[in-house]
Amino acid sequence: MLATIVLFSCNDRRHPGRIYMPDMTYSRAYEANAPNDLAAKGINYLPFPVPGTIRRGDLFPYTLSNDSNGYKLAIDIKDPLPPLDSVGLNEAHRLFNINCAICHGPNLDAQGPLAGKVGGIANLKMPQYVKEPEGQMFHVVTYGKNNMGSYASQLDRRQRWMVIQFIKSEQAKISAPKDSVAAGSGTTKDSTMAKK
Repeated sequence: MLATIVLFSCNDRRHPGRIYMPDMTYSRAYEANAPNDLAAKGINYLPFPVPGTIRRGDLFPYTLSNDSNGYKLAIDIKDPLPPLDSVGLNEAHRLFNINCAICHGPNLDAQGPLAGKVGGIANLKMPQYVKEPEGQMFHVVTYGKNNMGSYASQLDRRQRWMVIQFIKSEQAKISAPKDSVAAGSGTTKDSTMAKK
């Protein structure tokens, strides 16, 4: 009879009894864009980093202005990331295909799906883009230029630098045979390689 009473008393789901872990039952979680009263509850929470600081592991902010002067000054900006390994280059290639190849094409030749529909797409294989400093490329990806819009909301700073490293690595493959021909020894093997 005691077992029957215990069994039926545990079946009342409207009154679960004592709460073992109140923090899990009544969570302090909240919706980010909804008004909250955390301060009234004595919870000290800041949604943004303290002014003048950056998050741990984050890159320094890009502070050049979005104008022609900022673009000129970007020539001195150097890539803060170490050279990417094969895994990093694969990730950068993936990011390029998702965000950039629609216009610039998977081969950087401005033959993406939007070619012909949107004018002024940069052919990244052209010498002017091969010679363009990485800092200016970062400036363009951050703020946009001409018909190209900003990608700062789609790619964080680290991802933008990764994409630029990928573009520069692909451009190096394009320009390497020309450089080796110019500095070649003129042997038959070098000329045969240059024709291929």
